[in-house]
Amino acid sequence: MLTEPPIPSYKTPEIHSKLPQVKTTIFTRMSALANEHKAINLGQGFPDFQCDEHLLDAVTGAMKAGHNQYPPMAGTLALRLAIANKTQRLYQASYDVDHEITVTAGATQAILSIILATVSAGDEVIVIEPAYDCYLPAIQLAGGIPVLVSMQYSEGRFSIDWAQIGRQINAKTKLLIINSPSNPTGMCLAQSDLHALADLVRDTNLLILSDEVYEHMVFDGQSHESICAHAELASRSFVVSSFGKTYHVTGWKVGYVLAPKSLTLEFRKVHQFNVFTVNTPMQIGIAQYMEDAKPYLELPKFYQDKRDYFQAGLMQTPFKLLPVAGTYFQTVDYSAISDLNEFEFASWLTTEIGVTAIPVSAFYQQQIQNKLVRFCFAKREETMDAALARLRLI
Repeated sequence: MLTEPPIPSYKTPEIHSKLPQVKTTIFTRMSALANEHKAINLGQGFPDFQCDEHLLDAVTGAMKAGHNQYPPMAGTLALRLAIANKTQRLYQASYDVDHEITVTAGATQAILSIILATVSAGDEVIVIEPAYDCYLPAIQLAGGIPVLVSMQYSEGRFSIDWAQIGRQINAKTKLLIINSPSNPTGMCLAQSDLHALADLVRDTNLLILSDEVYEHMVFDGQSHESICAHAELASRSFVVSSFGKTYHVTGWKVGYVLAPKSLTLEFRKVHQFNVFTVNTPMQIGIAQYMEDAKPYLELPKFYQDKRDYFQAGLMQTPFKLLPVAGTYFQTVDYSAISDLNEFEFASWLTTEIGVTAIPVSAFYQQQIQNKLVRFCFAKREETMDAALARLRLI
């Protein structure tokens, strides 16, 4: 009788983790919980509606026209020109299409590449919390040291204490990350904030990474205060934006970085070996679509209407609404409903009520519990109606 030879056992070598504290993101965990319990997912920030058919036609046309090979490393000239024209139109800021504009594989890749290009081992990077979750891992991969400064939170409002940030700036500080409109708070920086920031960095070598992916979602007649429009700050800044957010195509992962020539030169050294470049037909299609400024000029009203609709429904629940000046997120205070901590409450909301939110504590490294969760209102009215009907049962 023949016997099967024993199957050899091989040991997989262990990796010394560069990110030992990093786990699966809160967005993945809450979305998985939502799927398991068939909850309405208002947690992860993506639209549940289709983009403009004209944009799809432009991209399809680009594919059929043969634009399917590598574009230039910095991005197609047509798209860089469209970005330059938009930036000039909105912010009266001029960026050179050859040396100061780079198309990226979404904002997250842009942020990682900026940090890898600028931060060396031992450099300090100031991060204002609550902060989007990709900032800290990127700093750690670069060998940098995150310096966390919490926003002030009082009477349902977030604000930045610039004097507190100033106290953290020293000879080791290499980079400061700002995010406006802010995810998850919905707060937008004002001109006074930019002036305060300029006063802090004027006599330093500190660089700024300005995450402005929600630039076209600013409400109530206000304008987005871009770093681009502040010449002194722009001279030391990388500005990041996202076509995925602006045109309802988050899965396409196309964004861009604006920066002075010397900063762009260093950024592209990392970018070219990170992704090299970004898919061609999307770039050609977006550039063609941007010939009409109407879609991004009308976006504030589009999302303000969704915000107002969602807020009107939430006012019929025990949640306390925080102000939303920008983004497509609504943060709410649930202290009148439960004493659970934020993660426990978000889990309960998913499993028992059938609506998924994100705990705001997930945007902090520090142990902060303000009894806040974040909903996404980039949804169809039918989706919001179904979620609101469940929330009214609390």
